[in-house]
Amino acid sequence: MTIEFTPIGTIHTPHKTLANMPIQPTAAKGVQGWIELDLDYTDGLKDLDGFSHIILLFHLHKSQGYNLLVIPYLDKAQRGLFSTRAPKRPNPIGLSVVKLISIEGNRLNIENIDVLDGTPLLDIKPYVPVFDEQTEARFGWLEKARDEVPTKRSDNRFTD
Repeated sequence: MTIEFTPIGTIHTPHKTLANMPIQPTAAKGVQGWIELDLDYTDGLKDLDGFSHIILLFHLHKSQGYNLLVIPYLDKAQRGLFSTRAPKRPNPIGLSVVKLISIEGNRLNIENIDVLDGTPLLDIKPYVPVFDEQTEARFGWLEKARDEVPTKRSDNRFTD
């Protein structure tokens, strides 16, 4: 089976290279960027301005190949790929929850963005705490690393 996606826009950020990028939106607090949505999709933004945060699904376009065992940014031990958010994946799809600042036509101004400049956007969904927040969530091996997230930056471990 072949699955094809067509980007609906482009994410623009100050992160021009993979080196030293924030690894999660929490680590990108205050970092501003914008989304240039393809004009054909502008009508789909109706009513989105009532949400403070949005979920971005995007293509990790610089990612090639993958390993099922990786050493993630927040650990020194080898972990199973699917217990991490490592960017090199069988289907290189990324997810970030960002703050929506404003919408101007087909441009969405956003904050707390941890994505490489020029990243193809696949979809936008509203973040709805009553739907998305899991109050009884466990987060496995990441429990020990939770305090490192705001200061952790990418390195070359997932580049070719």
